[in-house]
Amino acid sequence: MERFIHSVTLDRDKCKGCINCIKRCPTEAIRVREGKASIIAERCIDCAECIRICPHHAKKALCDPLEVLEDYEYTIALPPPSFYGQFNNLEEPDLVLAALRDLGFDDVFEVARAAELVSEATRRLMQEGNMPRPVISSACPAVARLIRVRYPDLIDHVLPLVAPVELAARMAKGQAMEKTGLPAEKIGCIFLSPCPAKVTAIRDPMGTSKSQVDAAVAVKEVYPRLLGLMKKRQAADNLATAGRIGIGWAESGGESAGLVTVDSYLAADGIENVIRVLEDLEDEKYPGLDFVELDACAGGCVGGVLQVENPYIAKAKLKTLRRYMPVSKNHLGKSIPVEMLWDKDLVYAPVLELGETRAESFARYSQLQQILEQLPGLDCGSCGAPTCQALAEDVVRGAAEVEDCVVLLRRRMEALLRDTLGEKVPPPEDKKEE
Repeated sequence: MERFIHSVTLDRDKCKGCINCIKRCPTEAIRVREGKASIIAERCIDCAECIRICPHHAKKALCDPLEVLEDYEYTIALPPPSFYGQFNNLEEPDLVLAALRDLGFDDVFEVARAAELVSEATRRLMQEGNMPRPVISSACPAVARLIRVRYPDLIDHVLPLVAPVELAARMAKGQAMEKTGLPAEKIGCIFLSPCPAKVTAIRDPMGTSKSQVDAAVAVKEVYPRLLGLMKKRQAADNLATAGRIGIGWAESGGESAGLVTVDSYLAADGIENVIRVLEDLEDEKYPGLDFVELDACAGGCVGGVLQVENPYIAKAKLKTLRRYMPVSKNHLGKSIPVEMLWDKDLVYAPVLELGETRAESFARYSQLQQILEQLPGLDCGSCGAPTCQALAEDVVRGAAEVEDCVVLLRRRMEALLRDTLGEKVPPPEDKKEE
């Protein structure tokens, strides 16, 4: 049986049994039963929409504590491009990078540096013309997992390149091994994560057998500790290694803009918009489109739930920061390095199927339609499932009963009252407006 690893978790003690989360989950992975929410592990893509919407803070992301630095002899911070957008009046990345070393890291390696190499590798792969169009970015792990469970026809369109953070870890660890002489297991590459999906991608990677990122610390944990260190610094070493293309990956559209030579592209952010685009791509509604960049978080990585700054303000700060930067500081050699390519295919995960075989799925689908005819079709969520369709699927799978529908229960009670009292008890829809 496949084991599912997630960063998004539920604190049952804080859960009040409201249905806000079940309405926002893009894969219908949450149910409310007996007054508490539960997450269906095989459906969850760690998009963090439930964390964003929960008014009681019952959903949270599990990250590594900063004390994880003590587990390694030599540590390397991997700050993402969006990290720079968290700070006020930042004129150059060097100040942030130097403060990270003051915090306790032995070295820093910008993910933006690796992002520029991924942009160039993407251009080359597209120029070769061997990939079906449009090519879909694999940078957002929540989107990649969404495609894996909901859109199997689009899997072959997903770009087979490792994410910039993974490439950064591989490059950083290789350089550290040469510099220190230490074995790989004693060198810790620590990612400063803007979202839970990237934390999960480290612990349960797609496209690669094992991630070289050793831990992920939330941006919001590192941020307050850096502020004091940055104020104490009068000057910073020349540590920045990325240009405008790399830093641009922080926001939606940045990856697409970094391709430079690709004119026909689409960039969408926010999980609901992503779903609309994927459905239209599946229906082949965008002929002539070459590249698609999709970010589960609104605004791109600057909108991750582990960030501290308003994403729109962060984007404005990054725009100012990039103004005088060179276009790119990093370039590939004659060929795309093997460590940039996937070593494991993205495979369809039929977790939304009704049965294990096609015959079983057809039989259950027929049963599902019969159940749907009984249900009111209000999609109110009072049963603990997001829609009547979802409740019918739960019934077919044996995880719920038709009687869980509160509307049907009310109607039965009204009918019972009429039969017992011999009086007409008008349902709400029959009441006249005053």
